[in-house]
Amino acid sequence: MKRNKGLLLSLILAVGMILGACGSSNNNKNNEGANGAQENKNFTAAMVTDEGGVDDKSFNQSAWEGLVAFGKDNNLEKGKNGYNYYQSKNEADFSTNLNAAVRDKFDIIYGVGFKLTDAIAKIADQRKDSHFVIVDSVVPDKDNVASITFKEHEGSYLVGIVAGMMTKSNKVGFVGGIESDLINKFAAGFEAGVKEVNPNATVDIQFAGTFTDSSKAQAIAAAQYSSGVDIIYHAAGGAGLGVFTEAKNLKQKDPNSEIWVIGVDRDQHPEGDVKIGDKTENITLTSMVKRVDVAVQDVTTKAKDGNFPGGQILEYGMEENGIKISDSKEHLTDDVLAKVTEYEGKIKNGDIKVPDKLK
Repeated sequence: MKRNKGLLLSLILAVGMILGACGSSNNNKNNEGANGAQENKNFTAAMVTDEGGVDDKSFNQSAWEGLVAFGKDNNLEKGKNGYNYYQSKNEADFSTNLNAAVRDKFDIIYGVGFKLTDAIAKIADQRKDSHFVIVDSVVPDKDNVASITFKEHEGSYLVGIVAGMMTKSNKVGFVGGIESDLINKFAAGFEAGVKEVNPNATVDIQFAGTFTDSSKAQAIAAAQYSSGVDIIYHAAGGAGLGVFTEAKNLKQKDPNSEIWVIGVDRDQHPEGDVKIGDKTENITLTSMVKRVDVAVQDVTTKAKDGNFPGGQILEYGMEENGIKISDSKEHLTDDVLAKVTEYEGKIKNGDIKVPDKLK
C-alpha cells in the first residue's frame, strides 16, 4: 500500500513538472513573439496633402515620391504598416487628416504646404507624443515639429538667368499661386535673375490666387502671351498646369511661334509635350526643381535612425541637392548653360545674395 502511495506521488510530481515545463515553454514563445514583433515593427510615415492632391505633378507629388523612395529603401509597402498619404479636398480636411494619421499610429507625419501650418501647430499641441513635419513653412518652438524650408529664390534666380538670355521679345512673365511670402521668394529671385543678364527686359508678375484652379492661371497666361511675353515662369502648383495648356494651344495654332513655359518643383518637361501634325514638340524651356522628395526622404531617414529634428528649421538649397534647374536641357544653348553654371557658383560662394522679397 505504501509502495502504491509512493508511486502515485511520483506520478503526480512528474506530470506537474511536465505541465510546468510546457507552460514555461509557451510563455517563452509568447514573450519572444511579442519582443520580436516590437523589434521588427516598421518605421511608418505618412503625409497630408494640401488641396492640390498627391498627383498635382508638382509639390505634393514630389513629397510623395520622397516617401515612396523611403519605403523602397526600407522594404515597406503602401498602407498603415509602411507609408501612406491622406488627400485633402479643402482646408477643413487638414486637421481631420492629421488626426487620422495619428490614430493610425504613423511614426512621422508630414503636412505638405504652408497652408497646413496652423493645423500642424494645433494638432501638435494636442498630440505631443506624435512627430510632425511641416513642409514649406515654420512651426516654431515645438519639440515634436520639424520645419522644412527651401531656398526657392536661388533656384528661381537661375531660371531667371535662362529667361533673360533666351527671351526674344524682352518680355517675360511670372504666374504665382496665392500671393504670400513664400511665392514672393520665387518671383523676387526670378526677376533678379532676368535683370542680371538682361536689364532691358520687363517682368510681368501676377498671381492666380489659387493653387488648384488651372483656368485662372490659364487666363493670366493668355493675357501675358498676347501682350508679347514669350516666356512664363509659374509657381502655382496644380493651377500652373493652365499655363502649359495655354502655351500648347497657342503652339498648335501657330507652330512657328516661339513661346515657352518654365516649370516648377519637379522637372515639368513632360507637361510641355504638344502634338503638331505627326510630330511632338515641347514648350517647357526648363524647370526650377525643388527637391521636396530629397528633403522628405532625408528627414524620414533621420527620424527612423532616432534623430528626429524636432524644433529645428531645416533649409535645403543647392549644396544639399535641394534646389537645381532640371536635367532636361534640350532647349538651352551652351552659352546659357555656361552662364547658369557661373551664377550657381557665385551663389554658392556667397558672391551674390539673391533677394527673397519683391521690391
